[in-house]
Amino acid sequence: MDAATLNRLLQTAVEHGASDIHLKVGDPPLFRLKSLLQPQEYPKLTYQDTRDIAQLLLPYGLQEVDLDQAKELDFSYSLPGTARFRVNVYRQRGTLAVVMRVVPFEVPGFQDLGLPEGVRDFTLEERGLVLVTGVTGSGKSTTLAALINEINRSRRKHIITIEDPIEFLFRSDVASITQREIGADTRDFATALRAALRQDPDIIMVGEMRDTETIDVALKAAETGHLVFSTLHTPDAPKTINRLVSVFPLDQQRQVRIRLAESMRGIVSQRLLPRADGRGAVVAVEVMKTTMTISDCIRDENKTHLIRDYIVKGAEQYRMQTFDQHLTDLYLRGIITLEVALGAATNPSDFERALRLGQESGPAEVGEDVTVVASSEGTQTHRLDRSSGFGRFGGDPVFDE
Repeated sequence: MDAATLNRLLQTAVEHGASDIHLKVGDPPLFRLKSLLQPQEYPKLTYQDTRDIAQLLLPYGLQEVDLDQAKELDFSYSLPGTARFRVNVYRQRGTLAVVMRVVPFEVPGFQDLGLPEGVRDFTLEERGLVLVTGVTGSGKSTTLAALINEINRSRRKHIITIEDPIEFLFRSDVASITQREIGADTRDFATALRAALRQDPDIIMVGEMRDTETIDVALKAAETGHLVFSTLHTPDAPKTINRLVSVFPLDQQRQVRIRLAESMRGIVSQRLLPRADGRGAVVAVEVMKTTMTISDCIRDENKTHLIRDYIVKGAEQYRMQTFDQHLTDLYLRGIITLEVALGAATNPSDFERALRLGQESGPAEVGEDVTVVASSEGTQTHRLDRSSGFGRFGGDPVFDE
């Protein structure tokens, strides 16, 4: 495959709204559209096709890499005027394969993503650790970009991002932004994070906390007066705390809990769910903020499982929310189906009880009072407002995977 053919293929993927492109020997190119892989009307790719594609995509600094020896490579690729792509080249059954994630040139905003206002609050923090968590493909990088972009537009700070690879390209606005890419600009996350502390940062964004060393240095950065953003592959706040603690040796775990209780500012956990109207996906978000009570839950391993209850209790005062609260909102507004909501619910029985109390015959109307079970201890009533969502929740734009 030559460069012109490859670029036409990528252009087609972007025009069709694909989130990912799969290129593998024996298959035609596959686009992920609305969460499903769709084969395209191209010939099946040959051994030479995938080698040509991989070589065409390689950035200047990797041109001399032996693809057969490398086994896996991560980097970014730009198609001028169209989009950027996060690229992974790997070997399978003795041949090369390529997966490309589409990254729009335009950095998304909070309204574009439908994120609740409680998430925006984290951009006002001066120090501490904020994590965006979720499974692969849940939009963590996009949410992280929206957070950094909000700070870039509003605060006179020095922001350093450490990414593998760089996805969204930022232009310094009110803030000054330095973007560093693993491999091209620095060796690894831990090394770059240590170096960042000597580069006069106010805010550090670490693409992913992959190992004990990176987590430890990120905590030190947060403890020494910096605001640190990062991501983790965990489904919710309690599991995120437990995962962070578990990567350390047993004799250090009690101290790590104390460090997290003092440094953690909040956790945004998210899942992408198919919309009822078939137009892409919508993000469901859990927002935890480290109140004094939640800090105590982080510190005491016997109380960590209670974090969800305290999110519910502090929801109105601190602009927090659980997944199930947001799922209730999304279903009552007709954005997701009941089947999807039940499948995604943290506690399906509580969710069903909330629906029985919250609506009697179909989705609620705008302006109608909606009563939902906030926890096993009581209920809450909210005015359904299409402009601002259910109480504190955001609107309902399409969230591209």
